[in-house]
Amino acid sequence: MKNKICVIGLGYVGLPLAHAFSEKYPVVGFDIAQWRIDELRNGYDRTLELNESQVKEALNNGMMFTLNIDDIRDCNIYIVTVPTPIDKHKKPDLTPLIKASETIGKVLKKNDIVIYESTVYPGATEEDCVPVLEKFSELKFNIDFFCGYSPERINPGDKEHTVTKIKKITSGSTPEIGKKVNDLYASIITAGTHLAPTIKVAEAAKVIENSQRDINIAFVNELSMIFSRLGIDTNAVLEAAGTKWNFLKFKPGLVGGHCIGVDPYYLTHKAQEVGYNPEIILAGRRLNDNMGIYVANQVIKLMIKKGHRIEGSKVLVLGITFKENCPDIRNSRVIDVIQELKEFGCQIDVSDYWADAAEVKHEYGLDLVNSATLQTDSYDAIVLAVAHDNYKTMNFQNSSQVIFDIKSILTNADGRL
Repeated sequence: MKNKICVIGLGYVGLPLAHAFSEKYPVVGFDIAQWRIDELRNGYDRTLELNESQVKEALNNGMMFTLNIDDIRDCNIYIVTVPTPIDKHKKPDLTPLIKASETIGKVLKKNDIVIYESTVYPGATEEDCVPVLEKFSELKFNIDFFCGYSPERINPGDKEHTVTKIKKITSGSTPEIGKKVNDLYASIITAGTHLAPTIKVAEAAKVIENSQRDINIAFVNELSMIFSRLGIDTNAVLEAAGTKWNFLKFKPGLVGGHCIGVDPYYLTHKAQEVGYNPEIILAGRRLNDNMGIYVANQVIKLMIKKGHRIEGSKVLVLGITFKENCPDIRNSRVIDVIQELKEFGCQIDVSDYWADAAEVKHEYGLDLVNSATLQTDSYDAIVLAVAHDNYKTMNFQNSSQVIFDIKSILTNADGRL
């Protein structure tokens, strides 16, 4: 039987994947948001992962964008790429994953394969998702239908390491299905694939990728705090140490986004569930989660040194996305800096020429200042929070201002991490 693929969740992960598969297979892109479907049908991707010509290319290849469950009934491979966030208590929120599984369960047929790409803790696919598929389909796992897990490796905003150019981990609920899943991805992933022996191994591999990065960034963040007290330039230290061939080149900064700032909590949740307290992972999370407060306090200290009255002072924050040259604002830790500065009584303006103003308003309650009409000289302090390319050439002339450069991209900053 020829594969017909349904990709559920058309965000930063799902849409590029659906586009890649559409070059070789019939593909249906499913999402629950009507506005998202309407935009894609008109050739517009607000995540900017695909340009207009790429979206229209997928449409010309016969790809359908829909929120109608009847449009996905004749698919035989379902790939789930929905978000897996954490709640306010930093516990995994599997709601999108469970809802997607319910949707698939209603159309699941004999011999269909369901592949999950969303980041989860080891065991989530078989322990949390499969029972939902069984309940809504009234079919039996590994008898009537099968599962796979192939964790996403999308890097938002990266136009070099796109979906087909990043090696892909694959796995299946049986050895035979594992090979089928691997062959499916190998047909579009030019960088190659790695077939893991079990779904749990693939789940664990994904969740430790970002946990490892989180811990390493926490280490250099702590170094930046130490070197600040010693009067040493952290970046100069890292540059010197980086001359050794096996030194890992991480830089200090705010750790946000949907991956590095979230995924470790999935692993720690599962560890605690089986009676182990993961001290190093949680210590790294605590340190990184508090970096916004540290940055704000450093800015205030510099403002005091320059004689600024803190209450009522005007501070401009440049950048609200979680990373450079990307419109993604999910779990941006820049908000921590903003909230802490507000606690000191500062009046905050935020500008970001990549971010969508309506999304920022909805997510954080902030009104963005128009980047095109920005007058930087009128502020007492400027916090350069995100290393967008346009900010790298900015030249601040007001010597009474405090310029704090979180990403260390300016030469004339008063402070940096």
